[in-house]
Parts: sequence; structure tokens; C-alpha cells
Amino acid sequence: MARIVYSMLMSLDGYIAGPDGNIGLPVPEEQLHRHFNEDMRRTAIELCGRRLYEMMRFWDDPEREAGAEVERDFARAWRDTPKIVFSTTLREVGANARLADGDAVAVARSLKAETDGQIGVGGAELARHLARAGLIDEYRLYMHPVVLGGGKPYFARGLSLSLAPLGTERLSQGVTLLRYAPA
Repeated sequence: MARIVYSMLMSLDGYIAGPDGNIGLPVPEEQLHRHFNEDMRRTAIELCGRRLYEMMRFWDDPEREAGAEVERDFARAWRDTPKIVFSTTLREVGANARLADGDAVAVARSLKAETDGQIGVGGAELARHLARAGLIDEYRLYMHPVVLGGGKPYFARGLSLSLAPLGTERLSQGVTLLRYAPA
């Protein structure tokens, strides 16, 4: 059985995107990027909300092979990881991705039972649905030493959880990884 993990970079004040919808967080430099590359390689399936998927499509482009080695490595890991995109508005998705417009909770529950390893979740709204159903096994909050002052929160509004700490880790660029499990 797989473990479902929700992880995102966020500001110290709890936002994954700023008030204007743009990320607003510093771009990961090489050492931090390597951390995310390894995490993507450990991911058996990535579940994405539409907005996050559209942003991450950047990595699908074969032209990404022209960037720095750490970026090329992430692009390969992203392309190699099967993705399920939850959207009612998209009509098609890229390679190694499939579109799901049905019940995200039912799909995630089925995948969790059928899959070994780690299932990643990207997107606050998708994570909210899965959290309410008790499907998320771990929350990874990558706290960047930046304050955005508002925007899209890591934890969707209206979501109430009791969490137990699993540990912390200091990463490059002043990022602190906070890990929690449902209590």
C-alpha cells in the first residue's frame, strides 16, 4: 500500500502562491533542487490539481534538456513519473499523464491500495479533498524564509487537522522542512 504525501514550498506565513497568484518564492538553487529531484524519483504517481499541473508542464518540454544538469535531471524525473490530473476544464494532458474529472477521493483511495511507494499530491484544493477523506499520510511543509503577506495557503481554508510532528530538516537557501502525520 502506498503512502500519500502532500508537499509544497511555502512562505513563512503559510502561502504557496502570492496574492497575485504567482509563486513569489525564490527559485530552488542546485542543492535544494537536488532534494526535490530525489523526491520526484521516489514518487510512484503524482496527483495534480489543474493549476499546479499547468505550471509544472514547463518540465514536459524536451527543450528543458538545454538547462543546467540539475534542471535536466528534474525534467527527466518529472517526465518519468506517471501523473493523474484532476480537472473539469482541461480536455487533454501531456505525455505520461492522464486526465481524471471524477471523484478525486475515490481515485486516490484506489491508487493507494494498488500502488507501492509514495504518491505525491500537488495543489492545495486537491490536498484538502484528500485530507478530509483521511487519505494523506504525511504533510511536508518546505518553509522558505520569505513572507508573501497573503495569497493561496498551503492548507486550504476550512480544513481543520490535528497533526503529529515527524521531524524537521534544515535545507539550503534557509528552507526548513517540517514533516507531520495526521494525529
